[in-house]
Amino acid sequence: MFSILALFGLALSVTAQNQQQDTVQNKKVTLDEVVVSASRATTKIPVTFTNLKKEQIQKVNLGQDIPILLNYLPNVVTTSFDGTGIGYTDFWIRGSDNSRINVTINGIPYNDADSQTSFFINLQDFASSIENIQVQRGVGTSTNGAGAFAASVNILTDTHTEEPFTQIANSIGSFGARKHTLRFGTGMLNDHFAFSGRLSRIKSDGFVDRAFSDLRSYFFDGIYKDDNTLIKAVVFGGEEIAGLSFFGLNRERLNIDRTFNDDGLYLDADGNPQFYDRQTDNYKQDHYQLHLTQRFSDHWVGNVSFHYTNSRGFFEQYIESDPSFFNGDLAFYRLQPFEANGQTIERSDLTTRRHLNSDFYGTVFSLNYTDANWNAVIGGGFNRYDGEQFGEVTATEFAPLPSFPFRFYENESDKRDFNSYVKATYQLNDKLSLFGDLQLRHISYEANGPLFDPSVALAVNQDFTFFNPKAGLTYRPNNQNSLYFSYARANREPARVDFETGDPEPESLNDFELGWRYVSTNFQLNTNLYYLDFENQLVLTGELDEVGFPIRTNSGQSYRFGLEVDANLNLNKWNFRPNIALSTNRNIDFLQEDGQGGFTNLGNTNISFSPDIVVGNVITYAFTDSFNASFFSKYVGEQFMTNTDSNAIDAYFVNDVNLQYTINKLSLLKSVVFTAQVNNIFDLEYENNGYVFFEESFFYPQAGINFLLGATLNF
Repeated sequence: MFSILALFGLALSVTAQNQQQDTVQNKKVTLDEVVVSASRATTKIPVTFTNLKKEQIQKVNLGQDIPILLNYLPNVVTTSFDGTGIGYTDFWIRGSDNSRINVTINGIPYNDADSQTSFFINLQDFASSIENIQVQRGVGTSTNGAGAFAASVNILTDTHTEEPFTQIANSIGSFGARKHTLRFGTGMLNDHFAFSGRLSRIKSDGFVDRAFSDLRSYFFDGIYKDDNTLIKAVVFGGEEIAGLSFFGLNRERLNIDRTFNDDGLYLDADGNPQFYDRQTDNYKQDHYQLHLTQRFSDHWVGNVSFHYTNSRGFFEQYIESDPSFFNGDLAFYRLQPFEANGQTIERSDLTTRRHLNSDFYGTVFSLNYTDANWNAVIGGGFNRYDGEQFGEVTATEFAPLPSFPFRFYENESDKRDFNSYVKATYQLNDKLSLFGDLQLRHISYEANGPLFDPSVALAVNQDFTFFNPKAGLTYRPNNQNSLYFSYARANREPARVDFETGDPEPESLNDFELGWRYVSTNFQLNTNLYYLDFENQLVLTGELDEVGFPIRTNSGQSYRFGLEVDANLNLNKWNFRPNIALSTNRNIDFLQEDGQGGFTNLGNTNISFSPDIVVGNVITYAFTDSFNASFFSKYVGEQFMTNTDSNAIDAYFVNDVNLQYTINKLSLLKSVVFTAQVNNIFDLEYENNGYVFFEESFFYPQAGINFLLGATLNF
């Protein structure tokens, strides 16, 4: 362990926090940036954050999903269900799962309002259309959408360019991976208009058997601008077809065949194992955004945005008539037994499709005032989610269907979310600035109807009103050093899955942050201590529901206490970017059901999926201005999949290599960029995620050594 820390110098994030001086004058900020500025942090705000720039994203953008591209940021842990980082992926920040991380795109909420989860598989090749990303760890500043209990990921899409361009990017790799991207832009037309777009296709066979991905996507935007006005329309979306691979492997199976996939397995009439070839997830999502930004003076600027997202799709499964489970039980699928050859038939092989369709729409707005001492924002938003879920039996082995397809359950959700906030930074003197942030959030949530299991139905009709205050100060004794301290209160409503599996309570968090930032010409250092004090934190139990969704439970009192350090050091042609996160994550007097209607107090236990140490590092050497090599390292300590200090995921240490070579000023091209990336270069066998089923551990294996090769042509 300590040799790892010494070797990689406390390890890296892909980028250190942006330490350049932040201007307080809006007239020096582009109107594109104003679209997201209301939810962004600067070095004058006492919030822990990291900025990831476009060029840093593009260096590793060879087809893997956004969570994988964020893997080397501080205190981030990632996973993929196909083993390669393409298709279904997931991430944790500070030990908290995806559903507790607020994600916005141009200030618009992206988290699914019902589950509170962000499904990045529906943002196919979105990294090719990102200008920058800011990750705020902890509660952060007030934003729109789901409450941030671990972090906020704020994405800004491409800003306009002055000159026209065309870009063709292609990459290929292990396990049939390939990405094809076409980007184009008109540049500024008549000094006021600009249009750009992207078309993409990503395919992969996956490291895990039949965990393939077939992803198609588009992105188009158009703007009108003058000195004080920006009107920006953004349309993006895509379609994904992915082979289901949500069954993990136990230790015995991992030792036999790490690529084995149980999803879709059945026995034919002769008892031979077969795999259903349409065991797939099929989903489409289209996003529409309209942003209106107006600079009224050097001091006042406002923004109002409207959005609409339409989502629809299903996953298809083969259900075998296994008598040991509900599988194939006709009564479970609301089908009647029938007589055949003098026998009563109560079970049958069958296929199902389980649908999720939704509409999400609303508006967000902000009004910003700045002068030499003040930077103040008034903002808010109203968003509504209308969703329906239903299941259909599409075929059976021999059981008659009353209709085709036969709908055996359906339910609906209606969620309305209103929030308003006011926040301000005041420069008290040349060294001290004060920060305050007050947010009021009201949620009305209704969900009704039968679920997959006929014995369970949703009957939710609840309202939640939360007041979320934040305050802090930043002390800058000189141009190189700044100290900050902040307190933030956050509250969060349960998600749909919580109501499906119990009677949950809303959760609350008190977030204390103490940080020090140091910046010089060749060295930047960011250090912060955090203490997260939870009440009724919804922690993962390690179990999955019948569709493979993680189950959570209120844990009463719990806390997370940690130290995060990241740095950026330039030495001639060398660049070192290490980071380390050390933490203690505990449930206090955790209660476990004893199986007899009572509870056993297990004392203070580790919070599930919360490693005590996460280390990252990137070392880059520039051979020339055109050729550089980067060595990425990630160490994640042991973590438990339950809250009972059992069912551990072993620690792992993974290393990647990235080479990039650029040829400039060709006769027909502005440049050609060649990229080669070798992931898991030491061919480590490891797992970074899993679940517990009947007290047995199951794991998601990740690919051994694999490669991606890319070429980007810039016209």
